[in-house]
Amino acid sequence: MDDRTLRLDGVGPPHVPRRPVPTFLDLPERTLKPRRAGITHVIDRGLSPLALESLLVTAGEHIDMIKLGWGTAYVSGAVADKVAICRDAGIAICPGGTLLEIAAHQGRIDGYVEWLRELGMDCVEVSNGSLPLARERKAELIAELAREFTVIAEVGSKTGEAVAGDWCAEMLSDLAAGAALVIAEGRESGTVGLFDETGAVHGELVDAILHAVGQETVIFEAPQRAQQAWLLRRVGPNVNLGNIGTDDVIALETLRRGLRFDTLDLLPQRAST
Repeated sequence: MDDRTLRLDGVGPPHVPRRPVPTFLDLPERTLKPRRAGITHVIDRGLSPLALESLLVTAGEHIDMIKLGWGTAYVSGAVADKVAICRDAGIAICPGGTLLEIAAHQGRIDGYVEWLRELGMDCVEVSNGSLPLARERKAELIAELAREFTVIAEVGSKTGEAVAGDWCAEMLSDLAAGAALVIAEGRESGTVGLFDETGAVHGELVDAILHAVGQETVIFEAPQRAQQAWLLRRVGPNVNLGNIGTDDVIALETLRRGLRFDTLDLLPQRAST
C-alpha cells in the first residue's frame, strides 16, 4: 500500500461552492490573501488528509500557513498529500523548527533538505529554542535554505527569560540572512517567551519587537484566546498570529472581526441615529 496516499478515495473533495459573504454589518477591515498582515498561522498536531480537507472547507480562507508541529511530520503518514492539499489551497506548509534543530544537532541537514524535497515542501522553519544552535550558525542555515525555500525563523527559547534587546537583534539578523518572516516564541502552551507562566503578555517585549521589525514581518505565537484578544486590541485586527489550534481558526476570525465580546471594541464607531 502506498503510504503517501491514505485518503479514502485518493482524490480531493468535491468542489463546494463558497457561500456568499454577508455584508450587512460594519466590521473591522480585513486584509485579503495573499497577505503579509493579518496572517493566521495554524499548528497541525497530526491531522489526516481528510481532516485537513474538512478544515479547509470550513476555514481555509482564514488560514495562511500551517506548521506540522514539532516532529509530527517525521512520524505521520500521507504528509506529501497534505503538502499537495495546501499547495492547491494557496496555503504555506512547513515542519516545526524542532525537527530542523535535531537535524542540525546530529549533522543531518543534507538529509533533512532532501526529505523536504521528496515531500514537495517549499517552506521551512529555522529555530534554536530547544537545542544549542549559535546565532551565527542559525543565520548560516537561513542563508543556505533561503536559496531554495521560503524560510520562517523563530526567535526565543522555550525556557528561560525573554530579553527584548536580544530577541530584536536576533530577528534582525535572521531577516538579514534571508528569512521572509520571524516568529516570536510563545510555544503551544502560551506560558513562555512572549508570556509569563500564567499566560500574561509581556507588553514591553511586544512593543519592542514591533518597533524593531514592524507588524508585517513578525508572527506572534498566541495559542490562548485572552492572548489573541490582547494582541488584537494592542496592534489591530490584522496582527499576525501563530500557533493557532485547528479548532480555534474560526473563533480567532470572529475575534479579528469584533464578533465576540472580547473584541467588541474593534468594531467601527457609528454615530447613533
